[in-house]
Amino acid sequence: MRYIIFILFLLIGYEAMAAEEKKNVLGVPLAPHIGRHITGFYRDGYCRTGENDHGQHAIAATVTKEFLEFTKLRGNDLQTPRPEFGFAGLNPGDKWCLCTARWKEAETAGVAPPVDLMATDAAALSNVSLDTLKNYQNRDEK
Repeated sequence: MRYIIFILFLLIGYEAMAAEEKKNVLGVPLAPHIGRHITGFYRDGYCRTGENDHGQHAIAATVTKEFLEFTKLRGNDLQTPRPEFGFAGLNPGDKWCLCTARWKEAETAGVAPPVDLMATDAAALSNVSLDTLKNYQNRDEK
């Protein structure tokens, strides 16, 4: 039992260190994306991605009604509660880590939600330019 606790301690410590080492799109340490829900691929409050995150949940967004409707039409209903997964459903104004490809698709369609640059993983820059992200920067952050 002590061995299992030790392994869990190491894993939790490793995950916390990984979050601290990540950089955001501005090149400084990644900030948490704090809101009503615990978000992030790792459900640790950070929009950080890694090798197991095939959707690259790197964009720290404040979802809008238009975005929620857009993503639902594409098969990803983020509004409906899914208690079996501990998911209460999102409402406009909620903070959530979005897949970079879906955010970019929404941007092309004119419904991309605002972005928190301090909480957006630098990995997002592999698919979206910093200038584009800056165009959607949260008003509170400017």
